[in-house]
Amino acid sequence: MRGKIISVEGIEGAGKSTVIQFLVDFLRQRGHTVVSTREPGGTPLAENIRHLLLQTDMTESITPETELLLMFAARAQHIQHVVKPALQAGKWVVSDRFVDASYAYQGGGRQVDYQRIAWLDTWIVADCQPEIVFLLDIEPALGLARAKNRPGSQDRIELEKEIFFTQVRAAYLQRAHENPTRFCIIDATQTPAQVCAAIARRLEML
Repeated sequence: MRGKIISVEGIEGAGKSTVIQFLVDFLRQRGHTVVSTREPGGTPLAENIRHLLLQTDMTESITPETELLLMFAARAQHIQHVVKPALQAGKWVVSDRFVDASYAYQGGGRQVDYQRIAWLDTWIVADCQPEIVFLLDIEPALGLARAKNRPGSQDRIELEKEIFFTQVRAAYLQRAHENPTRFCIIDATQTPAQVCAAIARRLEML
C-alpha cells in the first residue's frame, strides 16, 4: 500500500516541533512506519540549500525569485530522494512544512505571483500532495514572541518584520479556505495538550 504525507504548517512560534513529535508517536503506535523530515531540507543537498536560504551573513540580498527557486530546488531533491521512496514503501511521511509553505512565504510574504508557484508545484510536486495539512494558526505578534524565547540565534526568515508574517498567515488561511478537505486549521494558542488532542481527533477520521 502507498503511504501518505502529513505536513505541518504555520508561522514561526506556532509550535510545529511539538506537533510533529506527537504525530510521529501517534502514527507509530498505530503500526505505521513513519519518516519524519523537513523543508527546506531532508537530504544532504537540500540541507545545504537550506543553509543558503536561512543564513544571515549574506553579502548580497536574496531576491524573492531566487528564494522561490531555491525552495523548489531543495523540494525536488527531497521528493525524489526521501518522499517518493517512503511512499512507495508504504511509509507515512510527516514533514515540517511542504509545498503550501511556498504559497504562504514566497507567495504571501514575498508577493511572488501565485501562478508561478503553481507551475512549479505542478512540475516538481505533482501527485505528492499531503493527505492532511495541519495549519497551526497563531497571531504573528504572539508567534514571534514565542520564537524569540527559543535558544539559538534567529535565521534570515525569522528576522523578518511582523507585517511579513501577517501576510504569510493570511496566505495560509486563504490556502486552507481554497482546500478545505486537505487542510485542518488548529488554534495554536491552545495548550500543547489541547492542540495534540485536536490533531488526534482529525487523524482518527482517516
